[in-house]
Amino acid sequence: MNPNAPNHPPGHGHVTFLGAGPGDPGLLTLRAVEALGAADVLIADPQVLDVVRTHVRPGVAADAQGTPEQARADASSSTADVALLRDTANLVMGAARSGKRVVRAVAGDPGLDGYAADEMVACAAEGIVFEVVPGVAAAVGVPAYAGVPLRDAQGTDVRFVDARTADDRCWSEVGSSDATAVVSATLETVAAAAGELVAAGRKPDTPLTVTVAGTTTRQRTWTATLGTIAQVLKSAKVLPSPQGAQPVIAVVGERSAAAQREQLAWFESKPLFGWHVLVPRTKEQAASLSDQLRSYGAVPSEVPTIAVEPPRTPQQMERAVKGLVTGRYEWIAFTSVNAVKAVREKFEEYGLDARAFAGIKVAAVGEQTARSLIDFGVKPDLVPSGEQSAAGLLEDWPPYDPVFDPIDRVFLPRADIATETLVAGLIELGWEVDDVTAYRTVRASPPPAETREAIKGGGFDAVLFTSSSTVRNLVGIAGKPHNVTVIACIGPATAKTAEEHGLRVDVLSPEPSVHKLAEALAEFGAARRRAATQAGEPVTRPSERRPGSRRRARS
Repeated sequence: MNPNAPNHPPGHGHVTFLGAGPGDPGLLTLRAVEALGAADVLIADPQVLDVVRTHVRPGVAADAQGTPEQARADASSSTADVALLRDTANLVMGAARSGKRVVRAVAGDPGLDGYAADEMVACAAEGIVFEVVPGVAAAVGVPAYAGVPLRDAQGTDVRFVDARTADDRCWSEVGSSDATAVVSATLETVAAAAGELVAAGRKPDTPLTVTVAGTTTRQRTWTATLGTIAQVLKSAKVLPSPQGAQPVIAVVGERSAAAQREQLAWFESKPLFGWHVLVPRTKEQAASLSDQLRSYGAVPSEVPTIAVEPPRTPQQMERAVKGLVTGRYEWIAFTSVNAVKAVREKFEEYGLDARAFAGIKVAAVGEQTARSLIDFGVKPDLVPSGEQSAAGLLEDWPPYDPVFDPIDRVFLPRADIATETLVAGLIELGWEVDDVTAYRTVRASPPPAETREAIKGGGFDAVLFTSSSTVRNLVGIAGKPHNVTVIACIGPATAKTAEEHGLRVDVLSPEPSVHKLAEALAEFGAARRRAATQAGEPVTRPSERRPGSRRRARS
């Protein structure tokens, strides 16, 4: 528990005004995550709702006056500012009066949000206890992600300007100085703000950068001058656009010069920045893989291609689990996360836990299978030292020795469609095998129509195939990926299946590991970025290019 949290009497509500940052979920502070985890009610600005709601407990909602979704203010409607402020403040205070722990999440930092300040005043006037959890302000976080330092070693002055509320005096003071100006505006108004600075004395050739969707994988930055920004946005076909009301952060001054951005734009230069990558796995299976893809700047989308169901005749599985407890087996071998899950569910059904594995040797194929066992409280005794497959496991599996092995039997829980390689290999090593169907794999339901259209129409930049079945099932439920989509396969067998389905394989993992596959895709993206830069061409995503312009490559 944070010792700096407010001290409130039992049964009395309180409010946490929380800064959710400019958009990157990773910028939430530890205190912010702690406060969200303890919240009874969440009231959030619309642009940060997705950032914060993943940290609240299941079932958290607003009080009787509305739901968190209903409570979100439309910050783009200036005519309703007063009414929205009153409604939001009343909602916050009403929930607090009923004894609830309320989190009021705002974009950026609450100390720089005038509406949040007014809501704090309203709470103070009513005697409602509140605390403030600072967040990363957009005016500071966005330039950092755009590779634009705001100060140098000489201590350059920095001025922050909100173009919506700036008056003539403000523009005059900033325009007549040589300070770095950080201007909060929109795509539609940033050129007018640049004009105000020129009119106030800044030279038209003063460099500036304009960043939209800062700190997210949709971030995009343009480099121009005060005099050319309107033309730059027009040439980039950004304006005119229905998206013109999007907030931007403009940095005016020598620190935003193009030469420096080329060296310091760490975020937008990630190898898969902005790539929409299709991961044909369930969310549970894809969690660590999706995190890895995000670290490369990608936007992963999980689409399950198989569904897991219980075996049609569960008696065999029930007998095997009971045998596990009574000492029937010397070994148990897990070849998938689903096998671990199936056994764990049976354990829970019988009121057992990881202690039932005492005295039994445990083998696991693959890092994710091993990790799921560790999460269960079981450390595997054997994981293949080489290839993470049934063949790799057999290479390290010891032959049965009647002197050292009191029991000669292995429990192998697996899918109904698994191959016989492992069973045959274990028998050859002298072991008796109880080959048990622990779960059935069936083709998943088709994804939503929008996803199917994106797959067939080139909306995805890449797809990761982790097995031959994912190729067959994805094509079966959603159609064949478009020609512009980069196809990445985990191994030769998967690549062969992809080619049989008319797909051109661009990336082949050097090892049969999902994380090596993601790494190989990142290397492909980095090479593609380097080639475009060296050729003096703009760096584009595969989905932005014509079908005939793609190079074939293998990692």
